[in-house]
Amino acid sequence: MKWCHVPVAGHPLLGVADASGSIELLRLLPSEDTWTLQPCSRLALEKQCLALSLDWSTGKAGRASDQPLKIISSDSKGQLHLLKILEAGPGLQAVVTWRAHQFEAWVAAFNYWQTEVVYSGGDDGLLKGWDTRMPDTAAFSSRRHSMGVCSIQSSPHRENVLATGSYDEHVLLWDTRSLRQPLADVPVQGGVWRLKWHPFQRDLLLAACMHGGFTIINYQMAAGVTVMDCLLNTAFTVSHEFEGEQEAISLSCPLPNSLVYGIDWSWLYFCRLPQTQPSFPGSDPEARTADQDPTLKVADPSPAPSSECLADSDGVGGTTPQNGSKLEAPLQPSAEDKKDGRLPTTGIKICDCDQDLEAADFDINLLATCSFYNRVLHLWKCENI
Repeated sequence: MKWCHVPVAGHPLLGVADASGSIELLRLLPSEDTWTLQPCSRLALEKQCLALSLDWSTGKAGRASDQPLKIISSDSKGQLHLLKILEAGPGLQAVVTWRAHQFEAWVAAFNYWQTEVVYSGGDDGLLKGWDTRMPDTAAFSSRRHSMGVCSIQSSPHRENVLATGSYDEHVLLWDTRSLRQPLADVPVQGGVWRLKWHPFQRDLLLAACMHGGFTIINYQMAAGVTVMDCLLNTAFTVSHEFEGEQEAISLSCPLPNSLVYGIDWSWLYFCRLPQTQPSFPGSDPEARTADQDPTLKVADPSPAPSSECLADSDGVGGTTPQNGSKLEAPLQPSAEDKKDGRLPTTGIKICDCDQDLEAADFDINLLATCSFYNRVLHLWKCENI
């Protein structure tokens, strides 16, 4: 599932790729004191196949008025499907379908800066690029990943930057102008099923690593050099890899008894209130005080959760609440917070939408993970990253 990042016909629009081989659009509509997802269009891609992925062409801020809204999808037969959104409906219209991979096409994604270009990854271990105006032949094909390619995302902040992940347990960063070799290679613990760039902080990349939990990677680009660092609690696993003169530090957050498939950043962004000690992202980590170290923890519940809100004791590890359970519930807004649209996080505020994001002090980020086997959804609060 993916939200379209611009309203369509005045409403938020959710795209769903499902196991029946269809793409479905649902509108988010107000309904009394709540919200409702209303199905508005459905298109079957192919008979006897599974729809495996989708991506919107609106992955970065801003869209030209004459730029059509599109979806790219992939299926279990190795095909890619380009769809056009008829915004008045809204509705779905098939544009072109082509065979891209020998086996399952796990993922398809747009180049958000040139939406005629799409990328695909398959169980054949290939990463491919396509010009949708001439889809009969791949624009490029790479075997740099050693196993099936299952996650791809174009950076919404930097043109020509692409991230890919694979069952081979590596995250690769590419310059799309020269795809012979990746810019960087970060090993992680587990197959990389999802990749999500942070919506505002251009250097942060989130990876769902299946049995390896999840990882936050910080790519700092300066003078043509990519420096890699992952920002997690120091209690998590640390590994070092060297590539030429570059050191890659990969820290992972394992979640036992689970397979982390779903992961995403919150589009809410927060700043510390003035009386709270500020942090300085990108400053010398040795100069930080102990309470300024990057941390990642399960968000504190407010008010105190009932036993129904807590995961089973066999679930993943996290901050231990007073009742001894291993997991804490997600943030629970109070009635006043719900009315005002606020989250009950002490000492912070939600930044104004028109604030200059480049100058914003991103002391707190929220992210969500969902996992297979234990069937748990977690909301995490990251501080000082």
